[in-house]
Amino acid sequence: MCEAARACLLPPMSRTTPASLPRNLALAYAALIAYACLHPLTGWRASGLPLFDYLLAPWPKYFILEDFLFNIAGYLPFGFLAAAALPAARPAWRSIAQATLLAALLSLGLETAQNLLPSRVASNLDLGGNTLGGLLGAVAGVRWGQDWFGANGVVYRWRAEWIIGGRTGEAGLVLLALWLLGQLSATDLLFSSGDLRTLLGIAAPLPFSAERFIAFDTMLTAASILAIGLFARCMMRARNPLPIVLLIALGIGAKTLATATFFEPGAPLAWLTPGAERGLAIGGALLLVSLMLPRLAQHALAGTALLVATALVNLMPDNPYLAYNQRLAHLSNVLNFHGLTELVDSLWPFAALAYLSALGLWRGEHLAAKAGGRGRGL
Repeated sequence: MCEAARACLLPPMSRTTPASLPRNLALAYAALIAYACLHPLTGWRASGLPLFDYLLAPWPKYFILEDFLFNIAGYLPFGFLAAAALPAARPAWRSIAQATLLAALLSLGLETAQNLLPSRVASNLDLGGNTLGGLLGAVAGVRWGQDWFGANGVVYRWRAEWIIGGRTGEAGLVLLALWLLGQLSATDLLFSSGDLRTLLGIAAPLPFSAERFIAFDTMLTAASILAIGLFARCMMRARNPLPIVLLIALGIGAKTLATATFFEPGAPLAWLTPGAERGLAIGGALLLVSLMLPRLAQHALAGTALLVATALVNLMPDNPYLAYNQRLAHLSNVLNFHGLTELVDSLWPFAALAYLSALGLWRGEHLAAKAGGRGRGL
């Protein structure tokens, strides 16, 4: 079948252009960078020094290679997405220059703002690392961005075929990306989100006991599996469960990476507690059955599971057995990243509930996508 005929079979995109998804992801990623760089966002005051003096500062006395590499890695995705969002017809050097300039201006603004935070130090070395990361990401974005996000790219075609159209689908994809980011938080609980108690410094309402913790952990994991699986189903056109399985597998991979990085003794599967193991089995079975329910029932169940999981994570006792990796505690960028993932992880269920409600998924507006479907079934 020719490309033109194949394109006609794809569901309508509701005026969504290929560049809109990387642009929206770049904007969301820039907001996350801003929060991480300005964390904890308290104690603002003028230092009395010129704002841009740090640009001429000499090489620092203490240089931490890990921090510098972290700065480069942190701006790589932004450079990639910014370059991918630019028109493909323009010269490559111009797209690279523009995306790099955007990364440099973003870093310059944030580094300068750090002069007003007593807990942060503006650094020209950080600015250089961020700009280098933006440049490397821009080069990769010009080279492979269209392969992923172009009109015939993997992500765009997959998104057109499987995900509901327009800004509704894109907002849902951004929320799923934020959920994956939240799984990198330094907590041993699998898929636990909405922990306002830790964010606000409130003590656990229940004392720790092994039996109580295992029971809460089991219920929390099962509810979280059901919630994220059905949330993803809300934005899918078809019944195929493979994207949901892939999403959960990516979440487990992110949690494994975070556990191996942030906790002693670095056992990557320390998150697989008895409660998490049971919850995975129970939640997987419940999700499998729920995927056979009518769409509106799935949406109501997704919201209910989100509420239940959020209530459980704020009621359960703390786990005193996994020690935070003190070797990483002196790295400022690690602490900033932890603050970012903690915020995203804590607020994600509320954003997800707002998405389900405000975008009309509870009322079944997404079913309009059925008219443009390919007969896969909703």
